[in-house]
Amino acid sequence: MLLLVVSVAGAGELDLGAMVKPAPVTAKLFDPDYNIWCGAPIKGVDGKYHVFYSRWPRKLGHQAWVTNSEIAHAVGDSPLGPWKHHDVALPARGAKFWDGSCTHNPNIAQIGGKYCLFYVGNYGDGEIGKGLNWTHRNHQRIGVAIADSLNGPWQRLDQPIVTISDDKTAFDSLCVTNPAGCERADGGVLLVYKAVEYVEGKIGGGKVRYGAAMADKPEGPYTKKPGRIFESDDADAGKHWMLAEDPYIWFSKQYGNRYYAVARDVVGKFTGASGGIVLFQSEDGLNWKPASHPKVLGNRYQWADGTTSFSTIERPALLFDGETPIVLFGAASDNKNRDGTFNVQILLK
Repeated sequence: MLLLVVSVAGAGELDLGAMVKPAPVTAKLFDPDYNIWCGAPIKGVDGKYHVFYSRWPRKLGHQAWVTNSEIAHAVGDSPLGPWKHHDVALPARGAKFWDGSCTHNPNIAQIGGKYCLFYVGNYGDGEIGKGLNWTHRNHQRIGVAIADSLNGPWQRLDQPIVTISDDKTAFDSLCVTNPAGCERADGGVLLVYKAVEYVEGKIGGGKVRYGAAMADKPEGPYTKKPGRIFESDDADAGKHWMLAEDPYIWFSKQYGNRYYAVARDVVGKFTGASGGIVLFQSEDGLNWKPASHPKVLGNRYQWADGTTSFSTIERPALLFDGETPIVLFGAASDNKNRDGTFNVQILLK
């Protein structure tokens, strides 16, 4: 349930899709030694642009994201790069911690004068195989690290801020992941998250859906709200394993005093494009619907040299100038095996 809002003259409506321009071929966060995923951008008080991203050694293959990812931090003078690696914001800190083996899915927000880095952590045996390490995947929980500066130091908590439900029939009974947070209109925190349901005898669990939680302050405690979000009204929607993924959320005073989200439209229920990017909106952060102009991107994007991308983008996030979105960030690849993944920056008009 990710959304980007753009103003149509006099209408106060956001049409983010109409703002999308071809991406400069140099607008990449890329490292020959690492696979890069995610990409959470923000402009700092230093006038520079900062992006927090997941990385792991490229030689280990794409599936090693679940065992070996760490959240790194790069800085650039332009929102389109070039980017220079600055530091590892959230390194591994040992399997005795809930997030000791792996940190992933960064989402950055400024709340109450503090920088809040929402993320996923896990722990496990560290074994890397041809497939996914399900122990690490199923240990995924959501945390937040807090700092006064984008350069840290980041204060991590001893416990997750959102974990699984004890009720085995709940939609979030196996693992929770992909957090997106923002400051609420009343000064509290809204957090939306992805979850997988527990299914007896099935190591990967069942369907993947989204929920919401709220807190008075970033470190919590967080209260889960009833119901699921980013749902489709289509009669056959319930049969699909996943409908939406990778939301990025924000509250906009300028565009209607409401919440927006941009997310991946997994099977095309909201935009008609499987793997496209959809814009959602909500008055309260709990009840979401597709925006008036829901389609942000189709299942490919354009490069400025006239070529079309190899892949969709995932993990969309926005960079703002004030309340105006100026760049769409997303994780991408240029080959089937996702060898050498990167973050692309798509300029908005």
